[in-house]
Amino acid sequence: MKLYFVILICFNSCLALSQIYNTIDGYVHFISEAPLEIIEAESDKMQGLINVEKKVFAFQIYVKSFEGFNNPLQQVHFYENYMEANEFPIAIFKGKILEAIQEGKGIYRAKGKLEIHGQIVERIIEVELDVNDQEITYASSFLVPLLDHDIELPQIVYQKISEVIRVKVEGKMILRNE
Repeated sequence: MKLYFVILICFNSCLALSQIYNTIDGYVHFISEAPLEIIEAESDKMQGLINVEKKVFAFQIYVKSFEGFNNPLQQVHFYENYMEANEFPIAIFKGKILEAIQEGKGIYRAKGKLEIHGQIVERIIEVELDVNDQEITYASSFLVPLLDHDIELPQIVYQKISEVIRVKVEGKMILRNE
């Protein structure tokens, strides 16, 4: 939670506050579809901010907030062996929306730095936004190659864990009242 407030303070110090929306129910789901096993988990603990006027955003999620694995051992392996959640507890995506944000539904490109497992990779991710003066709903689906984030798979699990993970995010943001 401490990092969220640091991001919030940095975000607020650089931006006009009148156009900031914050996440009230950010949801993340991931799935690994390998030949021998499907692994999936989800979290409804994603936090984020977007400034419509400046077209900048910051989102984060605690790695240990993911639940719903096939079994408890899968969850332990995810936290300890692959994500190393004690060393890298938070995944972050922050950057800028490339197009002007308009009221109503639209597809936008979010360009930013995706940090997972301590590795930062610049990405452009398409996101659908539905914008009005009080709230923004968002949805996106994108692929995350494990090697981009220095997540190594032992040879023994190659048939059980996909080298590319599909991630789906969605949620609602409301206009902050300052």
